[in-house]
Amino acid sequence: MVEYVFTDRAPKPIGPYSQAVIAGNFVFLSGQIPIDPKTGEIVDGGIRDQTRRVLENIKAILEEAGCSLNDVVSVTVFLKDLSHFNDFNEVYSDYFSENRPARSTIQAAALPKNVLVEIAAIAYKK
Repeated sequence: MVEYVFTDRAPKPIGPYSQAVIAGNFVFLSGQIPIDPKTGEIVDGGIRDQTRRVLENIKAILEEAGCSLNDVVSVTVFLKDLSHFNDFNEVYSDYFSENRPARSTIQAAALPKNVLVEIAAIAYKK
C-alpha cells in the first residue's frame, strides 16, 4: 500500500510530485528547498537560514507522516557550493545530534529557484 503525504506546514510542491510517499515502513521525502510555507517565498539569508528552513520543512512533513527526525535513515544533500559545507553542517548537526542518518552531499550546478541547498530524506516508520 502506498500513501501520499501532504501538510500545509511545509511548502506546496512546485511541480508534479508529492511532499512524501509512504511505502510500507519507509517514508520517502521529495527534495525540499528553503521555501517558507506561510509566504511561498524563498527565505532571506545565507546557507544557515536556508538550511534551517529546509530542515523545518522536512520535520513538518515527517510529523504529518507519523515520524520524526529520529526516524530518518538516509539524507541526500545538494549544495550550490561546497564552500558552504561547514556552515551547513553546523546547522544540520543541531537537527541530527543523536541519531545520525547515512548522508551524501553533492555540489549541484544549479538548484530550483537558485537556492543554496536542497535536501531529500528517507525515514523508517516503526
